[in-house]
Amino acid sequence: MTLAIFDLDDTLIDGDCASLWSEHMAAIGWVDGESFVRKDHELMALYAEGKLAMEDYMAFSLSPLVGRTPEEVAFVVEPFVEDVIEPIFHSDATRCLASHREAGDRILVISASAHFLVSAIAERLKIDEVLAIDLEEQHGHYSGNTRGVLTYREGKVTRLHAWLEAEGESLDGAYFYSDSRNDLPLLKLVSNPRVVNPDPALREHAEQAGWPILDWR
Repeated sequence: MTLAIFDLDDTLIDGDCASLWSEHMAAIGWVDGESFVRKDHELMALYAEGKLAMEDYMAFSLSPLVGRTPEEVAFVVEPFVEDVIEPIFHSDATRCLASHREAGDRILVISASAHFLVSAIAERLKIDEVLAIDLEEQHGHYSGNTRGVLTYREGKVTRLHAWLEAEGESLDGAYFYSDSRNDLPLLKLVSNPRVVNPDPALREHAEQAGWPILDWR
């Protein structure tokens, strides 16, 4: 059995779930729509350039959840995933997941988005195992803070190593699929890096390294 690891945003789905969630929060009146979405787009542009401090993005994006219960948020997330995210699943991604399942591989999603989003999306893809950004709760409500190591850049490697140790797993023969230069630390770690619809910096690195470049639709 081999480990098959997948990034989520712009890899399994054709878009970024965090930005789409920000737009959804604007649509349902949880935030001041125009200014919040504009700020989200500014921060995500920094992400695309590899210049984003994830702590800054999370502090911004979690602010509308302060004082809300996980149950309240989950009630809104479920139709969001069904209506907004399911239509943008890459068909090639679902075929790749099926291939790994047929091979008996263990599938893990590791994402730099919030766990409540990633787990809900992974569930629709019938993926049970997720590493994502964990949120702090105080007295049964979201505090607006994150918890533990953020699954971003080198943080993905740190969290993955902890998961491997806890699960008694190894990276022998492991695959990792990603679109982003921010995932180079983890792509360099696995035996079978797979670059999906890469950003320009990742494409250049993949070409020089001889990594497979996949065009998923």
